[in-house]
Amino acid sequence: MDISVVIPLYNEAESLPELYSWIERVMHENQFTYEVIFVDDGSTDDSWKIIESLREKSPCIKAIKFRRNYGKSPGLHCGFERAEGDVVITMDADLQDSPDEIPELYRMIKEDGYDLVSGWKKKRYDPLSKTIPTKLFNATARKFSGIDNLHDFNCGLKAYKKIVIKNIEVYNDMHRYIPYLAKIAGFNKIAEKPVQHQARKYGTTKFGLDRFFNGYLDLITLWFTSKFGKKPMHFFGLLGSGMFFIGFIALVVVLSAKLASMMSGGDLRPLVTSSPYFYIALTGMIMGTQLFLAGFIGELICRNAPRRNKYKIESEL
Repeated sequence: MDISVVIPLYNEAESLPELYSWIERVMHENQFTYEVIFVDDGSTDDSWKIIESLREKSPCIKAIKFRRNYGKSPGLHCGFERAEGDVVITMDADLQDSPDEIPELYRMIKEDGYDLVSGWKKKRYDPLSKTIPTKLFNATARKFSGIDNLHDFNCGLKAYKKIVIKNIEVYNDMHRYIPYLAKIAGFNKIAEKPVQHQARKYGTTKFGLDRFFNGYLDLITLWFTSKFGKKPMHFFGLLGSGMFFIGFIALVVVLSAKLASMMSGGDLRPLVTSSPYFYIALTGMIMGTQLFLAGFIGELICRNAPRRNKYKIESEL
C-alpha cells in the first residue's frame, strides 16, 4: 500500500463527506493504493454515522471510535498502530488542510528520502490572538528541539515514513512535538513544505488558549525526559551533590569560625546554633541528600508505564 491517511476528529460531521471525496479524487488521479483511517475522538454529533455510511461505499476506509474524548495524541497513536501504507499522511478533519498536498508530500518521502515532512501554513487564516502565540510557541520549540528548519511544529498536515510512526510514541498532548519525538528516536532527515491553509468551512475550532500554556509545559517535559529520562541521576545526582557540597563547606566555615573564636579566648556564650548560617548550611545538605536520593530512585523506576497508551475503543471498522 502506498499511503495511509490518518485523520483524528471530534464533531466534524459536516466536513467528513467533502473531505473523503476530496481525498478519494486525489488518490485516483495519482493512482495511489491507499487507506483512510478515521479516529473519532468521542464525537457527540453524527460523525460516526457519517463514517459508517462512507465505509459502506468505500472499502478503503478504516475507523476507530473512542468511547469518550481523549485528545488528538491518543487518536494519532491508535491510527499509527493500524497504518499499513509505506507513507503515512496525517491531516485534520476540518478541511483547513488540503489533500491536494498529498502527492508532493509522498514524493518528498519516497524520492527525496526524508523521514518526515512537516507542513508550514505560511499564510494563515487565523485571528492575531492565535497567530502571535503560535509564532512564539514555534520559536521556543525550535530552540529547545534544535530543529531549526521548522516554522510550524503543530501543523496537522505531515508525512512520515512508515518506520518513523512505528518507532515513536505519541501520548498526552505530544502531537505538537512529533518532529522532536522523531529526532529523539534517531530520525534526523526532517523537512518542511509550505502548504495551503484554508479558512474553516464548518463548525468552530476545538482548541482554546490553554493549549499554548500546556504546550510549553509539554515541551519542558519532553526536553527533560529526552536528556535525563534514561539517566535521571545525571541531573538530580549532580544537583544534589553540588548542593550538599556547598552546604557542607558552609557548615565547616561556621564551625571553624566558632572554633577559632574559642581558641582565641573570645566570648563562649553564643552557640553555633544561634547563627542563621548554620541552618542555611544544614538545609542545603538535607536538600542535596534528597535530590541525590531522587535521582537514585529515578534510576530504579521505569518511566514507561505499561498501560499508558491503552484507550477504551467502542467500535472499529
